[in-house]
Amino acid sequence: QVQLVESGGGLVQPGGSLRLSCAASGFSLDYYAIGWFRQAPGKEREVVSCISSSDDSPYYGDSVKGRFTISRDNAKNTVYLQMNNLKPEDTAVYYCNGHGPSGFSLGSWGQGTQVTVSS
Repeated sequence: QVQLVESGGGLVQPGGSLRLSCAASGFSLDYYAIGWFRQAPGKEREVVSCISSSDDSPYYGDSVKGRFTISRDNAKNTVYLQMNNLKPEDTAVYYCNGHGPSGFSLGSWGQGTQVTVSS
């Protein structure tokens, strides 16, 4: 069964850092583009970053460009999102998913991991 489980969220102060993990099971995520998404209360889910199966030309949303870095570890079947210089507006639930024929719906949208940036 295709599953992706997010972890690594927490409460940090502005300017702090977190490293999110997206652990895949039931498939090898290195064959797929993987995206990180986030959704804040009352707002639409937005794309944060995406990494291709070839690990080429990762995408970053304008709001996180220069602060976040997406990477993959094929041996661990995991994709990471390193988040530096966090801002209060980064507060959201973060999700990951793989890109299949119908878009970023390779797995069901799960629980996500909560990131809260506050002093």
